[in-house]
Amino acid sequence: MRVPLLDLKPQYQSLKKQLDEAIIRVAESQYFIMGPELSEMEKEFQQYLNVKHAWGVSSGTDALLLALMALDIKPGDEVIVPTYSFFATAGVVSRLFATPVFVENDPVTFNIDPKDFEKKITSKTKAVIPVHLFGQSAEMDEIMKIAIAHNLYVIEDAAQAIGTQYKDGRFVGTIGHIGCFSFFPSKNLGGYGDGGLIVTNDDKLSEIIRIKRVHGGEPKYYHKVIGGNFRLDAIQAAVLRVKLPHLQSWSEKRQQNAKRYNQLFIEAGLAEEPGKTKFDSKNKVLLPKAVYEKSGVKNYHIYNQYKIRVEKRDALREFMTKHEIGTEIYYPVPFHLQECFSDLGYKKGDFPISEFSANTSIALPIYPELSDEQLQYVVSVIRKFFDEN
Repeated sequence: MRVPLLDLKPQYQSLKKQLDEAIIRVAESQYFIMGPELSEMEKEFQQYLNVKHAWGVSSGTDALLLALMALDIKPGDEVIVPTYSFFATAGVVSRLFATPVFVENDPVTFNIDPKDFEKKITSKTKAVIPVHLFGQSAEMDEIMKIAIAHNLYVIEDAAQAIGTQYKDGRFVGTIGHIGCFSFFPSKNLGGYGDGGLIVTNDDKLSEIIRIKRVHGGEPKYYHKVIGGNFRLDAIQAAVLRVKLPHLQSWSEKRQQNAKRYNQLFIEAGLAEEPGKTKFDSKNKVLLPKAVYEKSGVKNYHIYNQYKIRVEKRDALREFMTKHEIGTEIYYPVPFHLQECFSDLGYKKGDFPISEFSANTSIALPIYPELSDEQLQYVVSVIRKFFDEN
């Protein structure tokens, strides 16, 4: 049996008529950059997320970069980021010649540790970027409390968490000063190329973002500030408008698949329960835990990725590849051990929790269209690996 890490074709087939019509509508309009499709998309996301301002941008990475530019982050400023995340979270800080300051992650949620965040604040700290990694919210109450106490900006990296809700029901990305989302095709809500969204409830920040999104020109060709080309294509906006109404059902199916995985791993004798953080005879597989599930919030975790942790991770991945099961390593090297950040002076052992996650984590197929037979097959192959090793 073949189980790809992700297969977007079933999703396309289910929406083919609407998607094809949307693309043709853009082609017939000959309006390809921004324009009415984008304006309507932005209104729909404002309503969905219950946020005052939403601006479509060229990518999730550019959303983060634009957020930092809007906050006037300069060389010499420090921005606190988790050391375990997708590269863009830290890369955008260095692109503005500011200094990324790395902090540890929580061993259960993979998200930023608020206590370590507070320890790393200095007189140069201007902002923090909590990441809602793999589709689950960071601990925003504590993060906001600390940030307010130290007069820091909060930029939420919700690239993997469109539609995720915090324990009080608010959508992630709308809690801090600015929220950033990605519509990369593999995301829960993916476009047909790169795309992103930046949101805020702050009127002044929104106006800065609006102007900097188009090279800082206001009016056109008159520049008081420097911005960038952060515009979103109309085709991406049209595609996302078709898909947005289906996001909730897709997220619920991912949640169902995650619960089924957990059940199958426990039944196979490979795990006791989700949320364990140490390997032993009863927990050869460490299962992800949705920490806010019991609070009654519907979108407690949207499982952009379903991550397990195992010893001999690389050997397991090779074994699964031989059995035609797709996997991915998110992420094999934390920021503090990346060569491009070597001048910051970090070393191996500085962030043991993140290093443990980087060395043991593997993502399994979790997309909505998976069958129960495929889920069973994935777990059976992993059980076979442990039986033989």
